[in-house]
Amino acid sequence: MIEHVVRRIAGAVAIMSGITTMATAQNGYVTMSDSAKLYYRVMGRGADTIIAIHGGPGLDLESIANDFAVLAAKHTVIFYDQRGGGKSTLPKDTSTLVAARQVQDLDELRQHFRVARVTLVAHSYGPLLAASYALAHPDRVKRMVFFGPVPPRRGDFWQRFSQSLGTRLDPKQRWTMSAAAQRMTDPTLPEADIRQACRDFWAIGLRPRLAEPEKTLSMVKAQLCVTDVAGIRYGNQIGNRVILGSYGDWDLRARLRTLTVPTLVVHGEEESIPMDLVEEWVTSMPNARLMKVPRAAHFTYAERPELVWPAVERFLAGEAK
Repeated sequence: MIEHVVRRIAGAVAIMSGITTMATAQNGYVTMSDSAKLYYRVMGRGADTIIAIHGGPGLDLESIANDFAVLAAKHTVIFYDQRGGGKSTLPKDTSTLVAARQVQDLDELRQHFRVARVTLVAHSYGPLLAASYALAHPDRVKRMVFFGPVPPRRGDFWQRFSQSLGTRLDPKQRWTMSAAAQRMTDPTLPEADIRQACRDFWAIGLRPRLAEPEKTLSMVKAQLCVTDVAGIRYGNQIGNRVILGSYGDWDLRARLRTLTVPTLVVHGEEESIPMDLVEEWVTSMPNARLMKVPRAAHFTYAERPELVWPAVERFLAGEAK
């Protein structure tokens, strides 16, 4: 009983530390070598530096910043909006919205902050970018944490994912989401309507991505509709489609066998992204391990924080399982 109380107090202290750090967060822009600008936010002052990579693509740092703020209690955490979303450059020339340029952007961001070796913590699509970066710059990556990752190969992932997600929505919910998605990208609507459409979309869209939505929806701190409206519209209409398309029929497995970066893959047991495909990260990488989280889906860190964050901190500290 006493041990349980102590754990709860420690968790509360960590959360409060994260909130305090958020209040003193630094925001700004980094100019890339091709003059594009990436919006960033830095939290924390720890010696160990983390670059947090959001999902999408086409989303923005607000989708993970509040949930990942707990990391700022012990680490310096750099969040950024990837090119093609949020407050970063939304290029008219979509030829720059390619995987190779996303990797280059990430490296230039690292160099800007003068970090020799960085830890990458990524969610959803983010691990595909993180792994691509690590393959290109293995000597620059200390560790990686993947939350709810897309698989290391495309295969039949999209078909299986869509089918699983679809079964968790009724026809009315699917219609409402489709209508909201169309309004989100309508150039004739005023900003307030675009933002409301975004809120309508995610009010339903988050639910099938949670194992117990009635219990945990309020625990997800992601702010998916607070960035610039231009970023919301562009990310959904152009960024997501073009960036993902640039990966083609991706399959990183053969190259991952030579990547020795220690990696923790955290995946919910009730996730729509198939577990057997996600396990291929671990079977392909010599220093990767998988944490299966019960009663959790796509937002393990919010659904089961009492299990996930202590395990992540032990991993980042270099402790054994």
